Amino acid sequence: MFTRIDHVEILPSDFDRSMAFYQDILEFRLVSRMPVKAGPLKEIAYLQLGDTVIELLHMENPTPTPSSMTVGYRAMALEVKSMEDAINYLRDHGVYVTWGPIDLGVSIRAEITDPDGLAIELREWRHKPW
Repeated sequence: MFTRIDHVEILPSDFDRSMAFYQDILEFRLVSRMPVKAGPLKEIAYLQLGDTVIELLHMENPTPTPSSMTVGYRAMALEVKSMEDAINYLRDHGVYVTWGPIDLGVSIRAEITDPDGLAIELREWRHKPW
């Protein structure tokens, strides 16, 4: 019945800044960008990395996220070929690791944040348990 996650939806505080971050730094490719006339929703953009898609929503005056841990989805995870290379690349682009890296045996895990502070996990797998 269910086959995969179709996309992850993100509501940034600054649409253009987040578009630049996901495209220019994380190398997502813009596949669709369309205006929307639905109340405060102004525009939707779909960005793709491999077979993963994120949907950025351009809303008028979005409410900021709380700063403490709350129940809900916590992070998006990106697989990297080499944690060391990924961290060096991100550092060169002004993005710094906020947690880790830590060796978990089957993988190495670290975290960065997007321009709004949303967690993005980085994972270098040695062996996937699935």
